[in-house]
Amino acid sequence: MDTRIRPLLEVELDQADNVFRLAFGTFLGLPDPVRMFPDTDLVRTRFRTDPSSFFAAESTGDIVGSNFATNWGSVGFFGPLTVRPDLWDQGIGSKLMEPIMEKFQTWGCSHTGLFTFPHSAKHHGLYQKFGFWPRFLTPVLEKPTQAGKPAPARWSSYIAAAEADRPALLKEIRAITESIYPGLDVTRSEIEPLARNGWGDVVLVDDGARLVAFAVCHCGRGTEAESDVCYVKFGGLRPGEGAERHFEQLLDSCLDLAKQRGLAHLSAGVNMGRHRAYRAMLGRGFRAGMLTGVTMHRPNEDGYDRADSFIIDDWR
Repeated sequence: MDTRIRPLLEVELDQADNVFRLAFGTFLGLPDPVRMFPDTDLVRTRFRTDPSSFFAAESTGDIVGSNFATNWGSVGFFGPLTVRPDLWDQGIGSKLMEPIMEKFQTWGCSHTGLFTFPHSAKHHGLYQKFGFWPRFLTPVLEKPTQAGKPAPARWSSYIAAAEADRPALLKEIRAITESIYPGLDVTRSEIEPLARNGWGDVVLVDDGARLVAFAVCHCGRGTEAESDVCYVKFGGLRPGEGAERHFEQLLDSCLDLAKQRGLAHLSAGVNMGRHRAYRAMLGRGFRAGMLTGVTMHRPNEDGYDRADSFIIDDWR
């Protein structure tokens, strides 16, 4: 069929959002597919983050699919890639991958990936054609906010920080992500859009002398979280001595943020390749929710999914 791949326009967000929900809901066999993720807004948040990285498949004047690339400095990932179900298996998904791969090359990403269904050979086959290979499972863990102990006293809010102090905080955050993986940077694609659009907050944990950990948190309806959920999009800390203790402080601080916002659950994904982080979260009372995916990597290497990496994210 005649399908054109081009940048998505803002006036087409409703169409792209409908295809996104219909595609996932159909794949998972929901009786009413368009009610998939009823109060989670992945499409509009990611478009507002960087419209130039959101691509549409157009056929006969309709948006029939879309895909989005995220730039975390040396790390890039993409998705959700969705195609209208009546047009599956016609090569549209492969076409939507082409501008994504070009973006990764333009950005100079050294490690790229995605989050997909662990049980779908169809999805694995598509992405393997572009050099992505499945590695560890990535469950999205959850914890009720009322189940947690009181958070430590020493954490602060990026959103509450004075405008004049924010550049210095972003510099410290970049130093943390650089220590996790060379060139990793979530400030432009996660923190600045969150602050600009009021999607939540960034939890900051220090040791009295410097920033040691942070977490980018989406809070409630109209964000990448659900209406009663605080979702940790990315959380990281300086590796080395004290890392596990700082990780526990970070989790408690995120839980405290969720309580302050009146949200019932804290949600946070962790790759099982980060074995110590995964076990620490289980020990802190987190349990797997409905969503578990597998991350696929290009090249087929760990990246920052190392056993001693105390990192929260899931690339969905």
